[in-house]
Amino acid sequence: MIHSKTYNAVQKETIHGTVVIEGPIPSEEIARLQFHEDLVAFRAPSQQHKAIIEIAKLPEGRIIIVRDQETIVGYCTYLHPDPLERWSQGNMENLIELGAIEVIPKFRGTGVGKTLLRVSMMDNAMEDYITITTEYYWHWDLKGTGLNVWEYRKVMEKMMQAGGLEYFATDDPEISSHPANCLMAKIGSRVDSESIQQFDQLRFMNRFMY
Repeated sequence: MIHSKTYNAVQKETIHGTVVIEGPIPSEEIARLQFHEDLVAFRAPSQQHKAIIEIAKLPEGRIIIVRDQETIVGYCTYLHPDPLERWSQGNMENLIELGAIEVIPKFRGTGVGKTLLRVSMMDNAMEDYITITTEYYWHWDLKGTGLNVWEYRKVMEKMMQAGGLEYFATDDPEISSHPANCLMAKIGSRVDSESIQQFDQLRFMNRFMY
C-alpha cells in the first residue's frame, strides 16, 4: 500500500489570536519548530517533540499540528497501532490509529481540537483507511479541566465526531474495563469489505469463549 500524504491547512481565529492548523507535516519541519512547554499530557515536552518527529518519518505516520507563529501548541498523531495492542494483530496496512491528540490549556475550548480532526480528514487518502482511536479515561486531563469522567467522554466524542469517527462496540479487555472507555472509528469510503470483516474480527476476539 502506498501511503500518500497531501498537505492541507486552515487558519483559525481564536480569542488568543490566529493559529494555523496544518498537516501532514514532514519531520524536518516539526524539528525546526518550537514545541510548547505545556504539551505535557504524554511525556516531557522535549521527549514528545522527538517522538512526533519519529512518527512523521514512518511511511504511514501523519502529524497534524496547531501552530502559533513558530510554536507547536497542539497536535495529533496517526500511525499503525502499537504491536502490543490487539489492533496490530491483523497486520492491516490500511488500519491506522489516532494515537494522541493534545492542545495546550490556553487554546482548549476554542475549537482547535475539532479543527485538528477536520484537517486530518481533508486528505482524500484517508478514505483508504480504517482510522481508529481508543479512548481510556486514565489518559484524560480530568484535574486540569475540572470535568468528571462522563463530561470529558462527551467532549472527546464530539471532537472525534468532527473527524467522522463513530462509536464501535468491542470486547477488548482494556476498553471493557470501564464504561467510559470506548473505541471510535471511521471506515473510509474506499475500504474493501474484506478489511471491514477483518476489523470486525479484531473488535470481537473473545466471542467464541462464551
